[in-house]
Amino acid sequence: MVRTWLSIRVELVSGHGADLWPRPGRVFAAARSHSFAQLASAIDLGFARWDLAHLHLFTLSDATHVSPLDWWDGEAPDGTVDGHATKLSRLQAGEQFAYVFDMGDDWAHLCTVAEKRIDPLEELGEVPDRSVPYWGWGSLPDQYARRWDGDDGESPMPKRPGRGLSDLPPILPWWGEHRRG
Repeated sequence: MVRTWLSIRVELVSGHGADLWPRPGRVFAAARSHSFAQLASAIDLGFARWDLAHLHLFTLSDATHVSPLDWWDGEAPDGTVDGHATKLSRLQAGEQFAYVFDMGDDWAHLCTVAEKRIDPLEELGEVPDRSVPYWGWGSLPDQYARRWDGDDGESPMPKRPGRGLSDLPPILPWWGEHRRG
C-alpha cells in the first residue's frame, strides 16, 4: 500500500480552566477520505473521554469552522461547514488547526498534520476502517476533573489502604489481604 494516510499529531493544550504542561498528546492515523466527525470521535476516545454528549468544533488554519451541523440545533457559528460531510482531504501537509471538545469546559487541542503521509499497514499492521491513535504520551486529565469515583470537588481524598493492595480481591497473586506466592 502506498503512503496515502495522514498522520495527525494532537496535543491537549488546555481545558476545564487550566493550561496543561507538559501537554499530553496522541498521534492519529487517518485516511484522507475520513470525515472531521470521524477524527473528532477518534480524538475523544484517544483522550479518554467517556461523556461524549458535548459539542465539538474544529477551527482550520483559514478560520473555517467544522462541526456536525445537526448537533447545533440551528445555532452553529456562522459559516460552519458540516463535519460529517467535510473530509480530511481538505488538510495540507504541515497544516495546523484547533479542536475544541465541550464548549463549556473548552478542552482545546492543537492539531498538526505531518509533512509526510503514512502507510497504515506499515505503521499499524492493518488498515483500520476509522481514524485511530498509534502513538501517545502524557497523563490524561478526567474531563470533569474528578480524581476518584464520587469526587464532589470538596470532600477529602479517600485514605489509601494500609497495606498496599489489601482492599482488592485475591484474583492476582499480589492482590488481597493474604498475598499468594
